[in-house]
Amino acid sequence: MAARYAFGVLLGAFATFLLFLIMQSVIKSDKSGLTEGAQGRIVDFVRLQDDEEIEIKNRKPEPPPPPDEQPPDAPKPQFDSSDVSQGVDIGLVDVNIDLNVGGIGGFSSDGDYLPIVKVAPVYPRRAQTRGIEGYVILEFIVTRTGAVANPVVIESKPPGIFDRAALNAALKFKYKPKVVNGEAIDVAGVRNKITFELQD
Repeated sequence: MAARYAFGVLLGAFATFLLFLIMQSVIKSDKSGLTEGAQGRIVDFVRLQDDEEIEIKNRKPEPPPPPDEQPPDAPKPQFDSSDVSQGVDIGLVDVNIDLNVGGIGGFSSDGDYLPIVKVAPVYPRRAQTRGIEGYVILEFIVTRTGAVANPVVIESKPPGIFDRAALNAALKFKYKPKVVNGEAIDVAGVRNKITFELQD
């Protein structure tokens, strides 16, 4: 056992002495890796950029394509020139009406109501493009001011196609009100037929 320890100590001392010799020889050598610069040539690569062509974009919007088919001109609906009151057609009656206004809004002579302004309705686009024709019979009240109140569709052909256009037009009608004993009164049950026909 003592021989092993003695051998280990001698081997350790020899290894240490050998290392010291190697270190001394490295320190004394002329070529030091720490002090010398790197040997060899360094090549620098510089990438040259190609000249880029500037692309100019035209930002004008393209015109829209022409429509396949032009819509036909809106025809003017024809009006039935007669007003129907309680089922009686008064047609073209020659009535001498005195329009002199007496006092504040009063009329000087008695007389029945008479249409003054009738506005043409707008022909519905859906019916126009499909070539649909028809009519609407309305019933409304001619007020004491000559305006139209509470228009109601009594009959329409075809149903529901021209109703809204006829009602909107009837609300713009103007009448000379009915005068009784020098005083304007409301007249209920006034009927009017509006005909929608396409012109050739």
